[in-house]
Amino acid sequence: MKKLVLHIPHSSTEIPLLDGYVSSHDEIQQEIIKLTDWYTDDLFDSQVDDRIVTPFSRIFCDVERFADDELEVMSKFGMGVLYEKFDNGNQLRVVTPELKSDVLNDYYWVHHNKFLDAVKTSLEQTKSCLILDCHSFPSSPLTRALVQDEIRPDFNIGTDSYHTPKHIIDESINYFETNGYTLGVDTPYSSSIVPMEYYQKDPRVTSIMLEVNRRLYLKENTNEKSENYNKTKEIVQGYIKLLKLL
Repeated sequence: MKKLVLHIPHSSTEIPLLDGYVSSHDEIQQEIIKLTDWYTDDLFDSQVDDRIVTPFSRIFCDVERFADDELEVMSKFGMGVLYEKFDNGNQLRVVTPELKSDVLNDYYWVHHNKFLDAVKTSLEQTKSCLILDCHSFPSSPLTRALVQDEIRPDFNIGTDSYHTPKHIIDESINYFETNGYTLGVDTPYSSSIVPMEYYQKDPRVTSIMLEVNRRLYLKENTNEKSENYNKTKEIVQGYIKLLKLL
């Protein structure tokens, strides 16, 4: 049975450096509640797979955004790799070129080098690597969400035309539908992360994203687990086991 690389980028609530923030502590805490992928480090728990868990909040540095704002679609909303705006458009912090350089060097690239090393190790040991990009999403679209459809599935897989084989997509659809859940394919979120060193270059690196609708396991608008938390975790764990067999 293969090992996966589990990439878990948005579960942390830590802000290690307060430089540049102009908003209040309470405002920041409310945004953390709103934007954190709560408990994805537990939902996607594994004692045998390689897990790359970002140790800082996405509102400090979002490791799934391009470092270059020219390449990052969300930068036009002030929510590029370093968020300058809240989801509602209000000012969160002021990012100077010096601050951005420091955060990228001390946090962003450190994370991505760990991720790259995990993928390299998998390729060296097994000649292949399957990345599972692990997320959750709110049941109603965020203000800045690119897809504003109010009807959202229970789960969402994101795929890449080069790095996500069709049989993995087909097996994913079958798994969630057989278990009685609705599944969006590249909606409301699309694509899946691959280190740039391998992106669109090495078919041995495969990747798929799984997004879990927070209504399944949270009392939404809070960070409290609901009575369905354990059931949702069982489904996620079952999906991890399925991917290891493919």
